[in-house]
Amino acid sequence: MRPPVSHHHPAGGASRRPLRLLIVEDEKRLALSLARGLTAEGYAVDVVHDGLEGLHRAGEGTYDLVILDIMLPGMNGYRVCAALRAAGHEVPILMLTAKDGEYDEAEGLDTGADDYLTKPFSYVVLVARIKALLRRRQGPGASPVHVHGDLRVDTAARRVFLSGEEVTLTAREFAVLEQLVVRAGEVVSKGEILEHVWDFAYEGDPNIVEVYVSALRRKLRAGLIVTVRGAGYRLETGR
Repeated sequence: MRPPVSHHHPAGGASRRPLRLLIVEDEKRLALSLARGLTAEGYAVDVVHDGLEGLHRAGEGTYDLVILDIMLPGMNGYRVCAALRAAGHEVPILMLTAKDGEYDEAEGLDTGADDYLTKPFSYVVLVARIKALLRRRQGPGASPVHVHGDLRVDTAARRVFLSGEEVTLTAREFAVLEQLVVRAGEVVSKGEILEHVWDFAYEGDPNIVEVYVSALRRKLRAGLIVTVRGAGYRLETGR
């Protein structure tokens, strides 16, 4: 038997559809507290407390963003995230964990998560991260296509092609690549990437940029993004 799903919907008679969030968190008091706060922000929020149920609900494809704890009964958050990505679901995923360390963060990103928060975290930071992910999900509207050698980045459709083959990136990976591609040939500092991709509210380790650049190098080509020691990163244009 599946555990019950808690539904929280914003009050008022707004005519447009509120953005729908799914919280998958087994700490019930934390989950319900987040749900109340996010409902007050205007989101429609559902809560489940089990990994398998979270996978089932997220797999329905009706959510705009999933907040996913890592330590869950039934199926852990890493496996839930990997299963959603393997099934082709592109919903933004913000992972929560009581752990701390680059290995855990890298593992979460490798499974397809778009962002990562370590408990305890600031509610203000959580809301800022959610809004940033949703903005990038919705896209900026008409944007140019950038072509550099055999790399083609369509910032409107948010698609990347290398030698004619499409490369699947997470929303955060794409955002990092976008900062490099719009300034191809120039050095982009780590601070600039943090400011534009993680927003002003980011309070974590700035070395998170290195984790994403490494992921891009694995998915694209090792020599495509060059590290300029002490200055930042540069997307090569002559390859």
